[in-house]
Amino acid sequence: MAAPGRFIVFEGGDGAGKSTQSARLADWLSQAGYPVKTTFEPGDTPVGARVREIVLHTDWDLDPRAEALLYAVDKAQHVAEVVRPALAAGEIVICDRYVDSTIAYQGAGRALGLDEITRLAWWSVAGLRPDLTVLMDVPVDQGLARTGEPDRMESQGTDFHQRVRDHFLGLAAADPARYLVVNGGDPKDQVTETIRARVETLVRVTPGNI
Repeated sequence: MAAPGRFIVFEGGDGAGKSTQSARLADWLSQAGYPVKTTFEPGDTPVGARVREIVLHTDWDLDPRAEALLYAVDKAQHVAEVVRPALAAGEIVICDRYVDSTIAYQGAGRALGLDEITRLAWWSVAGLRPDLTVLMDVPVDQGLARTGEPDRMESQGTDFHQRVRDHFLGLAAADPARYLVVNGGDPKDQVTETIRARVETLVRVTPGNI
């Protein structure tokens, strides 16, 4: 039986650089010989793809509670179908967004009630927690300027996104052992090296492996 894998999540506001840095980390670990599974939320299952279309690419007037439940559906299916099987096979799972995004966007951004949304989000993934969460942080205006044509969530107001950013930072401050907060405005190579240094403590990558 394969040894259990590692679970690394990238979180942060829109335009913070999550996708770029998660891809760089996956390439680096793959070159070192580790089995890597890259994935994302919402949308990386057939069920999730339907959810993603609704929550990000429609102009429907979704009730905030309906929106939160749709994200929970995506998470439950994603963990059952993608994340847990990959971890059980000994892979390093690198995920672009996870539970913290639901808590920050629906709990803080939508102001639905942090306690209720936190319970819902963790229940939907059956309590599966990352080994490391990399929080890519940039000022709201800077991040939104990077996004191009905005989707439904990116189109929310600046106040909404500021609440989201503040809550991400609060989550990281409350559990520093599980988080790495990175300035997404720093040069990309500098950000990459900072992330690699932290990940080395999880997977024991050595220079000779690269």
